[in-house]
Amino acid sequence: MTWASIDLNADLGEGFGRWTLTDDEELLSVVTSANVACGFHAGDAVTMRRVCELAAARGVRIGAQVSYRDLAGFGRRSMDVPADELAAEIAYQIGALDVFARAAGSRVSYVKPHGALYNRVVRDEEQAAAVVDGVLLAGGGLPVLGLPGSRLHETAAKAGLAVVAEAFGDRAYTADGSLLPRGQEGAVVADPAEVVERSVSMARFGVVTAHCGTSVAVRARSLCLHGDTPGAVGLARRVRARLEAAGVRVEAFA
Repeated sequence: MTWASIDLNADLGEGFGRWTLTDDEELLSVVTSANVACGFHAGDAVTMRRVCELAAARGVRIGAQVSYRDLAGFGRRSMDVPADELAAEIAYQIGALDVFARAAGSRVSYVKPHGALYNRVVRDEEQAAAVVDGVLLAGGGLPVLGLPGSRLHETAAKAGLAVVAEAFGDRAYTADGSLLPRGQEGAVVADPAEVVERSVSMARFGVVTAHCGTSVAVRARSLCLHGDTPGAVGLARRVRARLEAAGVRVEAFA
Protein backbone atom coordinates (compact mmCIF):
# COMPACT_ATOMS: atom_id res chain seq x y z
CA MET A 1 0.00 0.00 0.00
CA THR A 2 1.39 3.43 -0.91
CA TRP A 3 0.29 6.98 -0.24
CA ALA A 4 0.13 9.96 -2.55
CA SER A 5 1.03 12.03 0.48
CA ILE A 6 2.67 11.50 3.85
CA ASP A 7 2.95 13.44 7.07
CA LEU A 8 6.41 14.19 8.45
CA ASN A 9 6.57 14.38 12.24
CA ALA A 10 9.29 14.94 14.81
CA ASP A 11 9.55 14.92 18.60
CA LEU A 12 9.94 18.50 19.79
CA GLY A 13 10.08 20.50 23.01
CA GLU A 14 12.39 17.92 24.55
CA GLY A 15 14.16 20.20 26.97
CA PHE A 16 13.70 21.18 30.60
CA GLY A 17 14.56 24.50 32.21
CA ARG A 18 17.95 25.66 30.95
CA TRP A 19 18.62 22.32 29.22
CA THR A 20 17.64 21.98 25.55
CA LEU A 21 17.86 19.00 23.25
CA THR A 22 15.85 19.62 20.08
CA ASP A 23 16.25 22.47 17.58
CA ASP A 24 12.55 23.22 17.64
CA GLU A 25 12.51 26.36 15.52
CA GLU A 26 14.47 24.87 12.63
CA LEU A 27 12.64 21.53 12.68
CA LEU A 28 9.32 23.36 12.57
CA SER A 29 10.36 24.79 9.21
CA VAL A 30 10.50 21.23 7.81
CA VAL A 31 7.96 18.96 9.53
CA THR A 32 4.19 19.05 9.17
CA SER A 33 3.36 17.67 12.62
CA ALA A 34 5.07 18.30 15.97
CA ASN A 35 4.97 15.74 18.78
CA VAL A 36 5.38 18.07 21.74
CA ALA A 37 6.72 16.75 25.04
CA CYS A 38 4.16 17.40 27.77
CA GLY A 39 6.38 17.56 30.83
CA PHE A 40 6.57 13.90 31.86
CA HIS A 41 9.61 12.71 29.89
CA ALA A 42 10.81 16.19 28.91
CA GLY A 43 9.40 19.67 28.47
CA ASP A 44 8.14 22.31 30.84
CA ALA A 45 5.49 25.03 30.73
CA VAL A 46 7.71 27.64 29.09
CA THR A 47 8.99 25.21 26.47
CA MET A 48 5.51 23.89 25.70
CA ARG A 49 4.19 27.42 25.24
CA ARG A 50 7.08 28.44 22.98
CA VAL A 51 6.84 25.37 20.75
CA CYS A 52 3.07 25.77 20.40
CA GLU A 53 3.50 29.41 19.37
CA LEU A 54 6.16 28.50 16.80
CA ALA A 55 4.12 25.60 15.43
CA ALA A 56 0.93 27.66 15.16
CA ALA A 57 2.77 30.44 13.34
CA ARG A 58 4.05 27.93 10.75
CA GLY A 59 0.82 25.98 10.34
CA VAL A 60 2.35 22.84 11.84
CA ARG A 61 -0.08 20.49 13.59
CA ILE A 62 0.44 20.09 17.34
CA GLY A 63 0.38 16.63 18.88
CA ALA A 64 0.57 15.69 22.55
CA GLN A 65 3.49 13.33 23.09
CA VAL A 66 2.45 11.60 26.29
CA SER A 67 4.75 9.51 28.43
CA TYR A 68 5.33 7.70 31.66
CA ARG A 69 6.37 10.10 34.45
CA ASP A 70 10.11 9.61 33.92
CA LEU A 71 12.14 12.80 33.50
CA ALA A 72 15.35 11.15 34.71
CA GLY A 73 15.08 8.35 32.16
CA PHE A 74 13.69 10.46 29.31
CA GLY A 75 10.60 8.27 29.31
CA ARG A 76 12.55 5.30 27.99
CA ARG A 77 12.43 3.14 31.12
CA SER A 78 9.67 0.58 31.41
CA MET A 79 7.33 1.35 34.31
CA ASP A 80 4.34 -0.45 35.83
CA VAL A 81 1.69 2.21 36.32
CA PRO A 82 -1.84 1.29 37.46
CA ALA A 83 -4.34 1.73 34.63
CA ASP A 84 -6.48 4.36 36.35
CA GLU A 85 -3.40 6.38 37.28
CA LEU A 86 -1.99 6.18 33.75
CA ALA A 87 -5.30 7.26 32.22
CA ALA A 88 -5.40 10.32 34.49
CA GLU A 89 -1.80 11.20 33.65
CA ILE A 90 -2.47 10.92 29.91
CA ALA A 91 -5.44 13.28 30.21
CA TYR A 92 -3.38 15.64 32.37
CA GLN A 93 -0.63 15.89 29.75
CA ILE A 94 -3.06 16.45 26.87
CA GLY A 95 -4.92 19.12 28.81
CA ALA A 96 -1.74 20.97 29.77
CA LEU A 97 -0.52 21.14 26.18
CA ASP A 98 -3.93 22.11 24.83
CA VAL A 99 -3.96 25.23 27.01
CA PHE A 100 -0.84 26.50 25.25
CA ALA A 101 -1.95 25.32 21.81
CA ARG A 102 -5.24 27.21 22.09
CA ALA A 103 -3.53 30.29 23.48
CA ALA A 104 -1.39 30.26 20.32
CA GLY A 105 -4.50 30.06 18.13
CA SER A 106 -4.23 26.35 17.41
CA ARG A 107 -5.20 23.15 19.24
CA VAL A 108 -3.92 19.69 20.03
CA SER A 109 -4.70 17.66 16.90
CA TYR A 110 -3.56 14.15 17.91
CA VAL A 111 -1.90 12.06 20.61
CA LYS A 112 1.27 9.97 20.38
CA PRO A 113 2.86 7.95 23.20
CA HIS A 114 6.59 8.32 23.75
CA GLY A 115 9.43 5.94 24.43
CA ALA A 116 8.76 3.04 26.77
CA LEU A 117 5.03 3.74 26.73
CA TYR A 118 4.98 3.69 22.91
CA ASN A 119 6.62 0.28 22.85
CA ARG A 120 4.60 -1.09 25.77
CA VAL A 121 1.22 -0.38 24.17
CA VAL A 122 2.18 -2.28 21.03
CA ARG A 123 1.45 -5.53 22.91
CA ASP A 124 0.10 -4.64 26.38
CA GLU A 125 -3.70 -4.51 26.16
CA GLU A 126 -4.22 -3.07 29.65
CA GLN A 127 -1.77 -0.21 29.22
CA ALA A 128 -3.13 0.47 25.73
CA ALA A 129 -6.65 0.69 27.16
CA ALA A 130 -5.42 3.10 29.83
CA VAL A 131 -3.94 5.40 27.18
CA VAL A 132 -7.21 5.33 25.23
CA ASP A 133 -9.16 6.04 28.43
CA GLY A 134 -6.91 9.03 29.01
CA VAL A 135 -7.49 10.36 25.51
CA LEU A 136 -11.25 10.01 25.98
CA LEU A 137 -11.07 11.64 29.41
CA ALA A 138 -9.32 14.65 27.86
CA GLY A 139 -12.24 15.02 25.43
CA GLY A 140 -12.22 15.87 21.75
CA GLY A 141 -11.85 12.34 20.35
CA LEU A 142 -8.28 12.93 19.20
CA PRO A 143 -6.61 10.66 16.60
CA VAL A 144 -3.98 8.30 17.99
CA LEU A 145 -0.61 8.05 16.22
CA GLY A 146 1.23 4.78 16.67
CA LEU A 147 2.64 1.57 15.26
CA PRO A 148 0.33 -0.23 12.80
CA GLY A 149 -1.18 -3.41 14.16
CA SER A 150 -0.57 -2.40 17.78
CA ARG A 151 -2.87 -3.06 20.72
CA LEU A 152 -3.12 0.70 21.05
CA HIS A 153 -4.60 1.09 17.58
CA GLU A 154 -6.89 -1.88 18.06
CA THR A 155 -8.25 -0.49 21.33
CA ALA A 156 -8.50 3.08 20.06
CA ALA A 157 -10.45 1.99 16.98
CA LYS A 158 -12.90 0.01 19.13
CA ALA A 159 -13.42 3.16 21.20
CA GLY A 160 -14.27 5.15 18.06
CA LEU A 161 -11.00 7.07 17.82
CA ALA A 162 -9.23 7.59 14.51
CA VAL A 163 -5.90 5.77 14.28
CA VAL A 164 -2.93 6.91 12.23
CA ALA A 165 -0.19 4.43 11.28
CA GLU A 166 3.37 5.64 11.81
CA ALA A 167 6.73 4.58 10.38
CA PHE A 168 10.26 5.50 11.44
CA GLY A 169 12.93 6.48 8.97
CA ASP A 170 15.71 6.37 11.56
CA ARG A 171 14.81 3.20 13.50
CA ALA A 172 15.50 -0.43 12.64
CA TYR A 173 12.64 -2.91 12.31
CA THR A 174 12.33 -6.55 13.26
CA ALA A 175 10.89 -9.16 10.90
CA ASP A 176 7.44 -8.84 12.52
CA GLY A 177 7.23 -5.09 11.84
CA SER A 178 7.99 -3.94 15.38
CA LEU A 179 10.89 -1.66 16.28
CA LEU A 180 14.21 -3.19 17.23
CA PRO A 181 14.72 -2.41 20.96
CA ARG A 182 17.06 0.51 21.55
CA GLY A 183 19.35 -1.63 23.68
CA GLN A 184 20.29 -3.75 20.66
CA GLU A 185 23.04 -2.82 18.24
CA GLY A 186 21.77 -1.12 15.11
CA ALA A 187 18.43 -0.07 16.63
CA VAL A 188 19.00 3.53 15.51
CA VAL A 189 19.89 3.99 11.83
CA ALA A 190 22.83 6.41 11.84
CA ASP A 191 23.68 6.69 8.13
CA PRO A 192 21.79 9.74 6.74
CA ALA A 193 21.69 8.30 3.21
CA GLU A 194 20.15 5.09 4.51
CA VAL A 195 17.56 7.03 6.52
CA VAL A 196 16.58 8.94 3.36
CA GLU A 197 16.25 5.83 1.23
CA ARG A 198 14.30 3.93 3.88
CA SER A 199 11.94 6.89 4.26
CA VAL A 200 11.22 7.06 0.54
CA SER A 201 10.75 3.29 0.33
CA MET A 202 8.16 3.30 3.10
CA ALA A 203 6.34 6.35 1.75
CA ARG A 204 6.18 5.14 -1.86
CA PHE A 205 6.05 1.38 -1.62
CA GLY A 206 5.10 0.56 1.98
CA VAL A 207 8.13 -1.65 2.58
CA VAL A 208 11.40 -1.47 4.50
CA THR A 209 14.33 -3.82 5.00
CA ALA A 210 14.31 -5.28 8.51
CA HIS A 211 17.42 -5.65 10.66
CA CYS A 212 17.65 -9.30 9.65
CA GLY A 213 17.62 -8.41 5.94
CA THR A 214 14.08 -9.42 5.02
CA SER A 215 11.50 -7.05 3.52
CA VAL A 216 8.75 -5.95 5.88
CA ALA A 217 5.45 -4.27 5.01
CA VAL A 218 5.19 -0.90 6.74
CA ARG A 219 1.98 0.88 5.79
CA ALA A 220 2.07 4.34 7.30
CA ARG A 221 0.42 7.72 6.94
CA SER A 222 3.02 9.54 9.01
CA LEU A 223 6.81 9.30 9.03
CA CYS A 224 8.78 10.10 12.19
CA LEU A 225 12.30 11.47 12.46
CA HIS A 226 13.64 11.84 15.99
CA GLY A 227 14.44 15.42 16.93
CA ASP A 228 17.18 14.35 19.36
CA THR A 229 19.23 12.68 16.61
CA PRO A 230 22.54 14.49 15.88
CA GLY A 231 22.08 16.56 12.71
CA ALA A 232 18.30 16.12 12.89
CA VAL A 233 17.49 19.35 11.05
CA GLY A 234 19.71 18.62 8.05
CA LEU A 235 18.47 15.04 7.93
CA ALA A 236 14.83 16.14 8.01
CA ARG A 237 15.46 18.55 5.13
CA ARG A 238 17.09 15.80 3.08
CA VAL A 239 14.24 13.40 3.72
CA ARG A 240 11.59 15.95 2.80
CA ALA A 241 13.43 17.00 -0.36
CA ARG A 242 13.79 13.37 -1.52
CA LEU A 243 10.17 12.58 -0.76
CA GLU A 244 8.99 15.54 -2.81
CA ALA A 245 11.43 14.70 -5.61
CA ALA A 246 9.95 11.20 -5.65
CA GLY A 247 6.47 12.64 -6.16
CA VAL A 248 5.25 12.23 -2.58
CA ARG A 249 3.33 15.19 -1.16
CA VAL A 250 4.41 16.05 2.37
CA GLU A 251 1.37 17.23 4.30
CA ALA A 252 -0.22 16.86 7.72
CA PHE A 253 -2.66 14.02 8.34
CA ALA A 254 -4.72 15.96 10.89
